[in-house]
Amino acid sequence: MRAFVFPGQGAQTIGMGKALAEAYPAAQAIFDEVDDALGEKLSALIWEGDIETLTLTANAQPALMATSLAAMRALEAEGVAITAADFVAGHSLGEYSALAAAGALSVADTARLLRIRGNAMQSAVPVGVGAMAALLGLDFETAKAVADEAAQGQICQAANDNDPSQVVVSGHKEAVERALTIAKEKGAKRALLLPVSAPFHCALMQPAADAMAEALDDVTINEPAVPVVANVRASAVTDPALIRSLLVEQVTGSVRWRESVLWMGEQGVTEAWEIGAGKALSGMIKRINKAIAPTAVGTPYDVAAAVAALNN
Repeated sequence: MRAFVFPGQGAQTIGMGKALAEAYPAAQAIFDEVDDALGEKLSALIWEGDIETLTLTANAQPALMATSLAAMRALEAEGVAITAADFVAGHSLGEYSALAAAGALSVADTARLLRIRGNAMQSAVPVGVGAMAALLGLDFETAKAVADEAAQGQICQAANDNDPSQVVVSGHKEAVERALTIAKEKGAKRALLLPVSAPFHCALMQPAADAMAEALDDVTINEPAVPVVANVRASAVTDPALIRSLLVEQVTGSVRWRESVLWMGEQGVTEAWEIGAGKALSGMIKRINKAIAPTAVGTPYDVAAAVAALNN
């Protein structure tokens, strides 16, 4: 069995997806559609802009989705449909890419939703009030205990359960800084603040969750062609009404990536294709379940290699 997985924020690079667009008209069409939906040339920023501007949350989110969908269209041009996957899943914003790839959301709606999501997440908390930190070398339960101890009346939550040795905590800056010290006392190999602009996936994001609830009310969600493994459930969903509510919950809820990969493995998944920019999820998957072989599909060369392997 096979899963197609879609990367989240942090995977962005200048030039991502350009070779796909040059090689595949269907991939170029995705970037054109996203540009039209947003009323601006996001593709120019992705391919020729500066990394600081691309990394702004409101830009990075639709840009990474566009790159993932371009890679998916390239695969489709080579005869690999979304139904070649038994499940799709995405890390945080990557869940939107997964839903668009599976036909639950239109590309244009996904681009607009991610622009709203990025802006709402950025504006939910004043700059400097929140922070996120990676705790390396602690399991999830220990990291959660660190966050609880560090809170001291403020918000500090385990936000991303990425793999067995990497958990990200999120919340008020002072609480997250306390978590760094406590994590080291509890045996973390490293504990470091992340260069992010807001404290994602914690209760401080409630204003953004409210904004997404309103935005999602105006969007049609279809039943996906392939079951989507939801971040906050770590199991597959297909019901459009449930998908809508989980996307709202996802803004303040934990990204249960480790559990999602374990769940897919339990269903019999042995291959995971990372569709889009970078190889971050491939690395996590290797650390979570060595029985699942990851393949990065982000360039025309990757597409050709994946298709050849599939056909052999």
